[in-house]
Amino acid sequence: MTRQTGILADGAIRALFAAGRLKSEAALDIDQVQPASLDLRLGSKAYRVRASFMPGPGHLVADKLARLKLHEIDLADGAVLETGCVYIVPLMESLDLPAEMSASANPKSSTGRLDIFTRVMTDRAQEFDKIPAGYNGPLYLEISPRTFPIVVRRGSRLSQIRFRIGHALLNDADLLSLHDDETLVASEAPNVSNGGIAVSIDLEGTGPDGLIGYRGKHHTAVIDVDVKAAHDVLDFWEPLYSRGRAELILDPDEFYILVSREAVHVPPLYAAEMTPYDTLVGEFRVHYAGFFDPGFGHADAGGAGAKAVLEVRSHEVPFILEHAQIVGRLVYEHMLDRPQGLYGTGLGSNYQAQGLKLSKHFRLP
Repeated sequence: MTRQTGILADGAIRALFAAGRLKSEAALDIDQVQPASLDLRLGSKAYRVRASFMPGPGHLVADKLARLKLHEIDLADGAVLETGCVYIVPLMESLDLPAEMSASANPKSSTGRLDIFTRVMTDRAQEFDKIPAGYNGPLYLEISPRTFPIVVRRGSRLSQIRFRIGHALLNDADLLSLHDDETLVASEAPNVSNGGIAVSIDLEGTGPDGLIGYRGKHHTAVIDVDVKAAHDVLDFWEPLYSRGRAELILDPDEFYILVSREAVHVPPLYAAEMTPYDTLVGEFRVHYAGFFDPGFGHADAGGAGAKAVLEVRSHEVPFILEHAQIVGRLVYEHMLDRPQGLYGTGLGSNYQAQGLKLSKHFRLP
């Protein structure tokens, strides 16, 4: 029986295009629709602004841009976006959502792993990355590279959007029942509270050298977001090793790539998301890119043993992370129906069956 509330799967997302509820300046890329989300594409212009802003009730983003933009950048042939700067880019996609349908956005996994801060805005918005039910209008992306300067162009995909009808979050009892049936995280005694299942950090390391993660370097070359395997790891990252202590001191405003201790599983009829920064677990933020599609870590989709790669930043003060410390929670939602394709090797997904893994832009050592 088809559910009445839940996340739209790939077939329903394509149907939104066919019905004119989801529009674009160009035909869809062949791999643009994911099992439970749609990649959003940059338009032809970027606008450098002095500071981030919220449109607010009664205000159009375009009107604020006309007042706040410092200069306009043509993205047709590619352009460099510098660290420490804020840019607003109109997206190729726009929406005319039905009254019962809302949406939310998040950076793509590769975007988060490059420490590119992105947020989707709508006209009259009072929240970033939240698209209210029935919204009709354009979409804009705020971009602020934090660690590495980047090259982007028209059609580059930095963010993704999910569509939902109604409320479909699993509560604690539902999560525990699903975990008993499907093993959501590889833990004998899962920590479930506030509608989320805990994920902890692995600081014991992998391989003979005890690699536990990477710290981003400063003053590097640019990274082209559309080119895979183009850069040497050591030109951009400092590898971190356990050295037998099973702890890591996070320095303020440094960027780290770490990995979960537990394998993570998202069954085909569910979608998951890493919850945002929570002050109850420490003075740091974990996981910019929070969407986990149906099939992530699913054995039949080639994902057995997949870990959650965590993008971590400490704020204000140094903070000591210890092995097995809880660093975030996964929340799960029902899908409206089963996706036609699951996250995994069949779709060419970059991070299925991953352990500690940098973004697709770096060559394997």
